[in-house]
Amino acid sequence: MPSGSNNLEKEDQERVLDLLKGAFAGIKHLHFVGIGGISMSGLAQIMLALNYEVSGSDIKASPITEKLEKKGIRVHTSHSEDNIKEADAVVYTAAIKDNNPELLKARHLKIPAVERSVLLGELSKIHEYSIAVSGTHGKTTTTSMIAAILLEASFDPTIHLGGELNLLDGTVKIGGSKYFVTEACEYNEGFVRLNPYLGLILNIEEEHPDFFQNIEETKKTFMKFALRISENGCLIACIDDYHTASILDKLSCKTITYGIESKNADWTASNIKFNDRGCASFKLIKNDKIIANINLHVPGLHNVSNSLAAAAAAEVLGCDVEHIEQGLFNFSGAKRRLEIKGVSNGINGINGSNGINGINGIKVIDDYAHHPSEIKVTLSAVRKFCGSKIWCVFQPHTYSRTKAFLNDFSESFSDADITIVSDIYAAREQDPGDIHASTLSKKINLSGSKSLYISDFDSIVRYLQDNVSPGDLLITMGAGDIYKVGEMFLNSKTDCK
Repeated sequence: MPSGSNNLEKEDQERVLDLLKGAFAGIKHLHFVGIGGISMSGLAQIMLALNYEVSGSDIKASPITEKLEKKGIRVHTSHSEDNIKEADAVVYTAAIKDNNPELLKARHLKIPAVERSVLLGELSKIHEYSIAVSGTHGKTTTTSMIAAILLEASFDPTIHLGGELNLLDGTVKIGGSKYFVTEACEYNEGFVRLNPYLGLILNIEEEHPDFFQNIEETKKTFMKFALRISENGCLIACIDDYHTASILDKLSCKTITYGIESKNADWTASNIKFNDRGCASFKLIKNDKIIANINLHVPGLHNVSNSLAAAAAAEVLGCDVEHIEQGLFNFSGAKRRLEIKGVSNGINGINGSNGINGINGIKVIDDYAHHPSEIKVTLSAVRKFCGSKIWCVFQPHTYSRTKAFLNDFSESFSDADITIVSDIYAAREQDPGDIHASTLSKKINLSGSKSLYISDFDSIVRYLQDNVSPGDLLITMGAGDIYKVGEMFLNSKTDCK
């Protein structure tokens, strides 16, 4: 069994499930511990829209918590047992430790405390058509593409994302229909609590080494997710991905496949062409028949694959081909997914932010990639539209991931001309003392790419100011707060060489 599960009282989980039955009957006030997180903040907004009183806490204020407060949600900027006295139930994230004072107080007062995936699962249950997008990579983008198509088709879905989408002006949309679209994360086996009508598996790779012991354990968890799919629904799966394809014959649910490389896929693409921004146009093929011409506004071959998954899902839900074409055309990307941050002229900061082909400017983009495979495909996509020097500033995410995939990470930066590695972003972990960011930088150099380790953001920005040249491209990369380096650089004043 996977290691690392949160060991809060099992009876709490069962009690809250009973309370949540019948669209959360019996609950008036929900308190979210860790409300500043992307998923938690979205769930809090959904519950507020369902006319429940909502409060929450986090370790500090942020743009997310400020937005929640403007909507009428009381947010405490510290964890204290006093925060939960009026709550009927407490929702927490897997990152919250068992000794959190609010969880301890909830136990003492016999207030049900439940991990956020249970609440997400109950939300999926009360919608007739719940769409859950799983996979090691690409969940936010693919979920956002599906959302864009359903919005174009006026399906009025409720949408819950793990990233910000410009089409929503945030991470969540409260719809009034029977459609619910959400990401399905495998960490802590959270997605096995969902109740999808339509499930998607984009890919399966080793990830979350602090929870899964190996790839076989990971695959078993994805199989559990597939078994949650309604008998009237189906699974959409990428057969280009070896591990995803390997589990399909073990499943009994209806399956629809997609892929670019696999000849036997139900959905595929032909005549793929890339423009000067690395964005693809292609013929969309279903069962060997061309049904649409797709034009994407997000770069990379991986986004062609993501769009195939989104198109197949939308078609199952009843969207017309015209809505699929236009919805994908409308999609311009989620924030922190190859997001254009701006173009610096090297002297007075930002010169413009509506394109990446600035004349004699230093282009700055940002991406959430934090796994070796994600880094490879992201930098490959950037290389397709960038003929100049690429500077990558990478922030490793968690000690366990950095250590477990150290060799894979070291070989992921070949499309960057130089990679600056910052200190490891700890996230939910404590420093074990057996892995350091400088070790990764040395391994990158040994792999044949060029890298250097610079610990803090201020020093990174100063180094960039002294060394980047007009026409270069800077990409910040990682799941932590490394995006701040790009923003600091854009707002700095420097005479670049």
